[in-house]
Amino acid sequence: MKTRRMFLGGMLFAGVETSLSAALPIAQPQEFPRKPQPIELPPPDFPTPEKRTPEDNKDTRKKVERLYQLAAEMKAELDKTDSTNVLSVNLLKKAEEIEKLAHEIRKRSKG
Repeated sequence: MKTRRMFLGGMLFAGVETSLSAALPIAQPQEFPRKPQPIELPPPDFPTPEKRTPEDNKDTRKKVERLYQLAAEMKAELDKTDSTNVLSVNLLKKAEEIEKLAHEIRKRSKG
């Protein structure tokens, strides 16, 4: 009796295993990602330090002077107003212009 139960149990297990393995899809091989191609960057629109001319230096000096002037104007306007409640639109525009000029000067000086 025990051998018959073991035999039938083994056959049942083998049948279930075979039907389950037939129902599962076969795994497809995965493709590995290709090496990324180097990106061609356009040349910078400002001169490199080796090719900087006196005109470029004058332009940078003008921008630094403009930056200083805007910062002084902004400080004077801040001293006049009560900035604890609200900042004026004019102050925000000057702050954006100062930020833009500072970024441009920094980019030029880095080369």
